[in-house]
Amino acid sequence: MLEAKVLGKKVAHPDKYDPSVLVAIPRELNRSIYDIDSNSLPFIGFDAWHAYEVSFLTDKGMPVVGVMKFVVSSDSACLVESKSLKLYLNSFNMSSFGSTVKDAIDHVELLITKDLSELLQTSVSVAIRTKNIYHASPFSDYDKLESFIEIDDLKIHDYSENVSLLEVVPNVLHEEIRWCSDLLRSNCKVTFQPDWGSIYIHIEGDHIVTPESLLAYIVSMRNETHFHEEICELVFVRLQRLLNPKKLMVGCVYTRRGGIDICPFRSNGLGDLPSVYSNSKRLVQKTMRQ
Repeated sequence: MLEAKVLGKKVAHPDKYDPSVLVAIPRELNRSIYDIDSNSLPFIGFDAWHAYEVSFLTDKGMPVVGVMKFVVSSDSACLVESKSLKLYLNSFNMSSFGSTVKDAIDHVELLITKDLSELLQTSVSVAIRTKNIYHASPFSDYDKLESFIEIDDLKIHDYSENVSLLEVVPNVLHEEIRWCSDLLRSNCKVTFQPDWGSIYIHIEGDHIVTPESLLAYIVSMRNETHFHEEICELVFVRLQRLLNPKKLMVGCVYTRRGGIDICPFRSNGLGDLPSVYSNSKRLVQKTMRQ
């Protein structure tokens, strides 16, 4: 299996800059399972990656440390496998790239932009930040499902994705729904390690789903084995096909693992795509799950 080229295996850590360790995973491998046509995607969106353990040297041997953020469009043919990205970023640790800190950062940003853009066959936006300046979360007006539902009264039985849990009702008040939950959990596709996250859903249309059924559906991801991006797309297409809403946005902000977190967002073109996440030069206030 392509995903297992480095995941779940003992792999030698390169001690010098080495882009050959990067592994691309075709998005089509998972999309075809759920009848998502890669030639006519039902969504637009992006994946925002944050790497918190980026370091390299100046020509004088001074270490440089920072947070790297890169953003890739959801219409790219591939995603990058996360362990291969970690190995790749570690290959910078003992390599020198510039006479000053700024020169080194500029050089490394250009290298990473080039390598990821070539790997993923699309334009990738990359920035390395050395100052912790965090912008406000775009989700302050989202209501947390488990905070306004009587969760002690809910009976949960499904821990594998079950779309039949979703109960569709008329949106009689014609409200725009902005709901979120910190109960998202799925599992790595190869190692089966748990991936924890928060999910954000924006819906406007003639029909919505009941909050209780949506929360039960989110919990039903608990035993699913997908990459982060795939979970986001799965939730999106289930809601899109059930509701045919005017506006729909689904975003998943995952907890970092191995020093890296992945935050995919999908929209039908009218649902709110958070620009602060799509801008590689901006860092966002962390959620509880991060």
